[in-house]
Amino acid sequence: MGSFYNGIMEIRSIGRRQSQVGNIVSLYTGAGGLDIGFSLAGFNPIWANDIDKFAIQSYRELFPNHTATVGNLLDQKLPKTKDIQLVIGGPPCQGFSVAGNMDPKDPRSKHVWNFMGVVDELSPRGFVMENVKALAVNSRWENLMKGLRKEAKKMGYATKLYILNASDYGVPQARERMFLIGLKENSFHDPISVSKGKPITLKSTLKELAEYGTPGNDSICTAKITPAKNPVLRKSPFAGMLFNGQGRPLNLNMPALTLPASMGGNRTPIIDQDNLRNENKNSWIIEYHRHLLQGGKPFDRVSDVLRRITVEEAAAIQTFPVKMKFHGTQTTRYRQIGNAVPPLLAYHVAMAVRKSLGNA
Repeated sequence: MGSFYNGIMEIRSIGRRQSQVGNIVSLYTGAGGLDIGFSLAGFNPIWANDIDKFAIQSYRELFPNHTATVGNLLDQKLPKTKDIQLVIGGPPCQGFSVAGNMDPKDPRSKHVWNFMGVVDELSPRGFVMENVKALAVNSRWENLMKGLRKEAKKMGYATKLYILNASDYGVPQARERMFLIGLKENSFHDPISVSKGKPITLKSTLKELAEYGTPGNDSICTAKITPAKNPVLRKSPFAGMLFNGQGRPLNLNMPALTLPASMGGNRTPIIDQDNLRNENKNSWIIEYHRHLLQGGKPFDRVSDVLRRITVEEAAAIQTFPVKMKFHGTQTTRYRQIGNAVPPLLAYHVAMAVRKSLGNA
């Protein structure tokens, strides 16, 4: 699947697509991270919906011949065909995320039930619901998860809950997500890790892109980086709070931290450009961290080698096709990327589901 990183534009050209196994309906689609992975695995998205018009515009760049509607899911006319293998999607997660308020009364938390309502109406062979890890493991959501699985059982679906780290599946990002998979056939094939203890590094991914600031990698985040006046130190230079804002420095020799949907300003992750270009160059971040640990005072300004990741780099970290066009303002483009399921992770989930449905 290395072709995710080779500048390929069209979804039908990415990798070696599997033979077709059936149609899928995509809900809360965003820019199509799940759909890309499932398409590579041989599923055919025939209908998609999201409330974000810019995300749907981006989606249509890759799936120009598929119906993709914009607006509240409850206001849409679902496809009439009965030949649907799967319903897939990632209902809004802000109500569940530990980064949010985790409020059971948050109206966005109701979208998981809207998802299940569509499953009930369309009666596919299976469904795949993606969401944040907290929905699966946090005690606050235990009854909700039990309720979802109980409802699925009433509709004739056996369910299995997975918590997967994208870095185990060839994605240069340590992004944990839950997948609730329901099948009318009670035979589950688990997604198989491909990392073999050697996850893809951030540096190897970013070096495949055009040079920073040149065409193809020039959607630059201009949010200023300043040292924290009262830094919070941790054992790792890439933990704690060395800089103002919530944009965390990234270790180029590891998978990236989870990219947030709030990128575009001072929450956009930070890297050392010199360390990216030069294998033997010590990271300024590591040196500054060492200085602080030794009792040094915080600097008044950071080195010019520090910068924030671009839109194109964020997309590559998520394993979107290189050169995929994201629509909207720069902030909305970052948001589409940060909200997405990494397509490469989606592909491995899709292949496991494909085998579960008897299509090896």
